[in-house]
Amino acid sequence: MKIVIIIIVTLIVVAILALFVLGQMSQSGEANGLFEAKLTKCPDKPNCICTEFVADASHYIDPIGFSQSNAAEVLSRLKISIREMGGSIQAEADNYLAFTFTSSIFRFVDDLEIRIDTDQNMIHMRSASRVGRSDRGVNKKRIEQLKKLFHSKIE
Repeated sequence: MKIVIIIIVTLIVVAILALFVLGQMSQSGEANGLFEAKLTKCPDKPNCICTEFVADASHYIDPIGFSQSNAAEVLSRLKISIREMGGSIQAEADNYLAFTFTSSIFRFVDDLEIRIDTDQNMIHMRSASRVGRSDRGVNKKRIEQLKKLFHSKIE
């Protein structure tokens, strides 16, 4: 019985250490950026969500539409909303923003990228975990929360 308890405790400690190591690994790297003027497609893992590629149904979510054509104002509202959500800006270019979100316990880093399509008046987003396979729906919830916050700033 004593050996079973020691084995179980050892496995728990190893699992926790592995999560800390993965969290540390996720802190290196950066957002993928734009590829051919679009956000990067999601990999074949469930820890990514993106508005750019409708054909990729398992990773797709609707973009945010906007009626105003001033991209600077849209970017400003997005930055305010994302900062309210706890995001830290990493990169900013014409009609593009990259943010990171860090989980509180294991310090996992996720990337949130934004592309403003001024021709279609759409805000495209890609939220993805840097490591691991599953995110337990965190990235999808993040984009849904961003949509709500952004729309609340328009009204």
